[in-house]
Amino acid sequence: MYAIVEIAGQQFKAEKNKSLYVHRLEGEEGSAVTFEKVMLIDNEGQLRIGAPVVEGASIAAKIISHVKGDKVLVFKKKRRKGYQKLNGHRQSFTKILVEDIHI
Repeated sequence: MYAIVEIAGQQFKAEKNKSLYVHRLEGEEGSAVTFEKVMLIDNEGQLRIGAPVVEGASIAAKIISHVKGDKVLVFKKKRRKGYQKLNGHRQSFTKILVEDIHI
C-alpha cells in the first residue's frame, strides 16, 4: 500500500514504515504530523484517484530529525573580465517516518 501525498509543495510517494526527506517542516523532533493532501492511494491494485485530493484520506507521520543536505557550490565567472564568485548552499530538510496511511 502506498500513497502519493503533497508535502510542502512537492509530491512524494509515501509507504508505511518508510522514511522521507522533505523540505524543512515546523515542529520538534519526535512530534507527530498529519498530511491531508493525498492525491492517490494504491491498496494492493485498487487505485483511488482524487480530484484533486482523495476525500477523508490522510498520512500520519513522525518527525525523526532536522538535517542539512549536501553542499551545492555555485560558481559564477565572466570570461576575460577577472570576475569570479563562489557561493555555497546547504538546503534544510526534515526526515520523517510514515507511520500510517488512513483511508
